[in-house]
Amino acid sequence: MILNIQQPVFEDFVTDVLVKDPRVDLRKGVSFVSLEQDLDGVTTTVEERATGLRFQVRSKYLIACDGPRSKVRTSLGIESDGEDSYETMMTIHFNADLRAIVGERVGMLHWIMDPLASGFIIAYELSGNAVLISNFDANLNPVESWNQELCRKVVVSALGIDVPFDILSYRPWLLSRKVARSYRKGNVFLAGDAAHSFPPTGGLGLNSGLADVHNLAYKIAFVLKGLAGDSLLDTYETERRPVAIVNSMQSVKNGKQIFALLKTLGIGEDVVAARRNLYANIKDPEKMKAIALGIEGQREHFDNLELHIGYVYGSDTIPPHASRYTPKFQVGARLPHAWIRLPCSPLKPVDVSYVEEFSPEDVELRQYSTLDLCDLDKLTLVGELQVPGIKTCVPGKDFDVVGEAGQQWLKGAGLQVGGGLLVRPDQHILMLLDADTTVEEVEACLKQHLHG
Repeated sequence: MILNIQQPVFEDFVTDVLVKDPRVDLRKGVSFVSLEQDLDGVTTTVEERATGLRFQVRSKYLIACDGPRSKVRTSLGIESDGEDSYETMMTIHFNADLRAIVGERVGMLHWIMDPLASGFIIAYELSGNAVLISNFDANLNPVESWNQELCRKVVVSALGIDVPFDILSYRPWLLSRKVARSYRKGNVFLAGDAAHSFPPTGGLGLNSGLADVHNLAYKIAFVLKGLAGDSLLDTYETERRPVAIVNSMQSVKNGKQIFALLKTLGIGEDVVAARRNLYANIKDPEKMKAIALGIEGQREHFDNLELHIGYVYGSDTIPPHASRYTPKFQVGARLPHAWIRLPCSPLKPVDVSYVEEFSPEDVELRQYSTLDLCDLDKLTLVGELQVPGIKTCVPGKDFDVVGEAGQQWLKGAGLQVGGGLLVRPDQHILMLLDADTTVEEVEACLKQHLHG
């Protein structure tokens, strides 16, 4: 199941959590000015935009998440690699009640095949929150010519019928990708769009950024606690940068494919003639065969779970198909999911009661995941072997798997033959154990990971 959550809603959720944490000093409306590094850490100068007041923040580390035009990255002199295309896009954020238009054809994304508004609408809330992403000809409509009036004209063409709406914002962009050449300089790290930026086609950007900090957070915590050496922090770049390169290439590929398909349906300077051509194309059986093949070619755009969670740290293998996710019991892979029962857990169970296809019994069996076995601040060994200082989860004692899928999970993890898994706090597998693995071998693996 893939959920489509717009970034502002996600940011509100994170904010609600952070403001309740006494360890967090959350400030908005503050901009980066400069930084200085020394042997003990980083001094960052920031400015309140409303007042112009500047103040300094002293920290051991600085994580820059300040977007694709990152001032922190620029101040560090870190350049980016990538590519630009000549495809110009416009994202128009508007509010309109789309329920009458969509009816029962509810989807995460709705294609717009119109010469004036070629693109797609992402309806975050059908009752009134959507964005139109449209490919436009900058020769016919230069970026500087866009205004509220032109945006309204494009949205009206996209919707097809007259419904009231407001334009909330609009922003032009290019179909391009950039990945920083380095993710670290001293005690300063780049994450999210500051480290990599690519088109929204595929939804890989935000998830890539979240995976960045998921990877980095436990490593910084371990170093601060004296549990690991500085070399552990270098693995952040070696693990995350290759993932960003693959994701950025897929995002550009998605964008080029979807807009290439839309263009084949008929565009031109004369909108009336172009629409006539479009209607003729969709009534032509031979044209529709080509269109159907083109639509099938968009599958990786909407179904790319292999890129979201199927990557393997340390592997040079590029996924042959973004849509074909395969759970992997492999060092560097994300711990595969299976539903489990936890006899006692401080975690709130997953709420799947809103899924209409699930019976009450289905909901009861889908409350906890194998991923819930992993603590955020320590390594976890799933298996019988007891290693000093390592949390151990024993199947049949600390948790029970559910159904045949659960038995397959135990088999894949080697738990049915006395093996097991050592899992990092970011839920990636650090070591595969067999029945003969010793405590000393596990400790050697830990030493290599934590101290290099």
